[in-house]
Amino acid sequence: MKTFSVLIAGGGSTFTPGIVLMLLANRHRFPLRQLKFYDNDAARQETIARACKIILQEQAPDIVFSYTSDPQEAFSDVDFVMAHIRVGKYPMREQDEKIPLRHGVLGQETCGPGGIAYGMRSIGGVLELVDYMQQYSPDAWMLNYSNPAAIVAEATRRLRPEAKILNICDMPIGIESRMAKIVGLQDRKQMRVRYYGLNHFGWWTAVEDLKGNDLMPQLREYVAKYGYVPPSGSSSVESSWKDTFLKARDVQALDPQTLPNTYLKYYLFPDYVVAHSNPERTRANEVMEHREKQVFSACRAITDAGHSSAGELEIDEHASYIVDLATAIAFNTQERMLLIVPNQGAIPNFDADAMVEIPCLVGRNGAEPLQVGDIPTFQKGLMSQQVAVEKLLVEAWEQRSRHTLWQAITLSKTVPSAAVAKAILDDLIEANKAFWPPLS
Repeated sequence: MKTFSVLIAGGGSTFTPGIVLMLLANRHRFPLRQLKFYDNDAARQETIARACKIILQEQAPDIVFSYTSDPQEAFSDVDFVMAHIRVGKYPMREQDEKIPLRHGVLGQETCGPGGIAYGMRSIGGVLELVDYMQQYSPDAWMLNYSNPAAIVAEATRRLRPEAKILNICDMPIGIESRMAKIVGLQDRKQMRVRYYGLNHFGWWTAVEDLKGNDLMPQLREYVAKYGYVPPSGSSSVESSWKDTFLKARDVQALDPQTLPNTYLKYYLFPDYVVAHSNPERTRANEVMEHREKQVFSACRAITDAGHSSAGELEIDEHASYIVDLATAIAFNTQERMLLIVPNQGAIPNFDADAMVEIPCLVGRNGAEPLQVGDIPTFQKGLMSQQVAVEKLLVEAWEQRSRHTLWQAITLSKTVPSAAVAKAILDDLIEANKAFWPPLS
């Protein structure tokens, strides 16, 4: 069987060890000959990489492992680039969340003004990775799951149209795993679904098992009462996430015939989110105080002891979709997956250039979008507004236009007025001086 060379771009991420463990667990279907890490923060990457080196030596000494901050060294001789970068890291996420809250607007890392701020930082970082890949490994594919995925996808569509890049998100996968538990299935892959929307902004219109039995009535009835919180004891999440999964019942009430993506909560109930937020302690603080400390402490313990049993690192099961995607391209499996792709008529009554999240067949030539059909006015209206925000943002980044960025924030459904949008923008510009291009 052919073996592959993979580069993880964002080697210093807290998610990297879990992805390494996930890749190791799936070697039987996606075998590796080489694994590399790349990060522009060498010190942060060093801590993660040294621990991963020990894990790889124990489990797969045949895989050649290296890590570097040199782009040529990193991007040469690779088949796949798995990109999950966070420009500005968690301290800037904290600003994305807290600055809008100071103005009575929800603070969230991918939605509303916070997502716009993050997008303005991410575009340049992802384009840089694409350029490195095209220069040093022009036949490679980039599997991008850097947030905000919708904005990054629009930026690559517009500014790097020839790039071999597929944009994917794990949120629908996570929700489908909960659906499977609700209907008593072992795995989401025991279901077939139809879904459409934008990233963090979509609806399931059909869910059935592999025998063709319709699971929608059961799921609709359950979600209307309990959201996506599975039966007791089958899942444990932090309280903030539990609230989001529970709130899906209110989101679903707006269109009871479908099942919603949880992130619609931020667009349809922004007042609720603000009322239940602590402006002094946001999700970024939780992550920095818990996940960040836990992963880095575990990595240091492994390195100090010289064996993996010294630190507790978990396989990133929810990210198995990355292996699914790579395998589909590598072996031309034509697997059906939800991807973020140009609409190009898949939704006939929607913007052809919009980056939509829809089912695709994946093979050696990339993604083949499946036909969705016309969508209802309610969804079309919401999606059109959000696509306009994303397009204006990318235009603002490209043209270095403060005014266009003001328009983008104003148009966000989470923001009550142009005056509030301007006040938020002023604060975001000040906070992002080191990361955004200068605006005029």
